[in-house]
Amino acid sequence: MDTNTQPDAIELIRLADTDQSVTVRLRTTEPALESLGVRHYDAEAVVTSGFVNGTVYLGFDTEDISDWGRLLDAIEENEQEADLDEPFTADWPRSGRTAYLRFIADDPYVVEVHDGPSTQIAVSVPLDMREEWIAESRQRLADARAALGPGTEDHHGTRP
Repeated sequence: MDTNTQPDAIELIRLADTDQSVTVRLRTTEPALESLGVRHYDAEAVVTSGFVNGTVYLGFDTEDISDWGRLLDAIEENEQEADLDEPFTADWPRSGRTAYLRFIADDPYVVEVHDGPSTQIAVSVPLDMREEWIAESRQRLADARAALGPGTEDHHGTRP
């Protein structure tokens, strides 16, 4: 475990099955930077499996927190639709600035962890998600928002 990570680090995202997981946890609840009312946080994406284990820095801001909520909404909506030729795919946080996750809502779900700006390594983790994973993800999001305080609430429509 990284010694800079607090032992009670907050998990914003935890996608797991019985064998492997992808987690995004905040390194601290204090913003690393605040600019024009947008707070930037240091986090890490952690992959755990029987094959590969790794951690990569992942930064996100207060708007990305709202994006995660909207991504959960989109995945849930996608699951309601019956005839889809292509699986729903989305990146979080938006790719290019930091490491990011790519969600592929298929059977099984696949979460790719991309370290694009640095090593350009990507790890693909298939996950057999339980039915309640979206509800659990929404609860983690609410808990993270409560810990991070004002300014992390949902801002519908802030990003396309």
